[in-house]
Amino acid sequence: MSAKLLTRIGFAALLSAGTALEMIDGSDALAADQPAKQAFGSQKLPAVAPPQSVGFYSKGCLAGGVAIPVDGPTWQVMRLSRNRRWGHPRMIALLEKLSREAAQDGWPGLLVGDISQPRGGPMLTGHASHQVGLDADIWLTPMPKRRFTDEEREKVSAVSMLKGDSLYVDPNIWTPSRAALLKRAAGYPEVERIFVHPGIKKKLCDTVTGDRSWMAKIRPYWGHHYHFHIRMSCQPGSPGCKPQEPIDRNDDGCGKPLAWWFTDEPWKPAKPSTPPKPVKPRKPMMLSDLPPTCARILDEPGPASIADVTFGLGTVGNAVATTPNAAPEALPASQAVPAAAFAPPAPAPSVPLPVPRPRN
Repeated sequence: MSAKLLTRIGFAALLSAGTALEMIDGSDALAADQPAKQAFGSQKLPAVAPPQSVGFYSKGCLAGGVAIPVDGPTWQVMRLSRNRRWGHPRMIALLEKLSREAAQDGWPGLLVGDISQPRGGPMLTGHASHQVGLDADIWLTPMPKRRFTDEEREKVSAVSMLKGDSLYVDPNIWTPSRAALLKRAAGYPEVERIFVHPGIKKKLCDTVTGDRSWMAKIRPYWGHHYHFHIRMSCQPGSPGCKPQEPIDRNDDGCGKPLAWWFTDEPWKPAKPSTPPKPVKPRKPMMLSDLPPTCARILDEPGPASIADVTFGLGTVGNAVATTPNAAPEALPASQAVPAAAFAPPAPAPSVPLPVPRPRN
């Protein structure tokens, strides 16, 4: 189908309530200011609006999100009680595509972890990112042949790839099929980065032969030894999406920056001050700290049911699913978020400087 059809979907099926995203007056946002994680964590359904990622991965929100079905031929969604199976339609399309193509490669199926909340934004617990519908966690545990019960989806644990409490992959757990899964995911042009534990990155560096260009996208990070984290680039139709600094696609990432992770520096606790200073409570991110459009997204009407906004099932899901490669037109300038509407996050220190343990 054409891009015009997707545009028509965005402004017809998605706008069943008859409203589109608009810029709001800053005073309106401040009048209803509140902790952002409470505001977005309480939302049960998405905003019925054209698909749009607003802000940065760790400081933004999502309009027009859709849910990945709980079960598919080659995937199962875990931790359903968290209500984090929502994402930009292109993210959901990507996950379903990855599950199909990975199955063709021999991977039994994906166990899908957190994607985003219905309207994105900061979460009550866990991640600092996953706020704009373009991040997704995929377990490194293969899907079983049977379907998990709802109770099992809450209690079954993912398997760590590490040997004991070391920084290295356990050779009795790691398999070439896991490397093939990461290669498949990194091969999609719309995938910006894939976060894994440094031990997994090192295993790839030590074992991958032939074409290693895809390994530039595999980024070592704290945690991520039970799952890998897919991050998509900002998608068409989201003028207010703040991109991340691009990576060097010519560097496989197996040099000095990786070696830093195997020193004491990334893992040692911060030195306490003498005398110890009182610990000030961390200020929560407020709604006014997010792009102004995020307040408007909270006020947008929701769908009649989850089925209506489940990818491939409801009216919206079926329509968007038929046009995974069509580029939607950008919103009119009057509805777009200007770059000045939000501040980019502070740049992280460059390796080898130590950094506080992130929550990403």
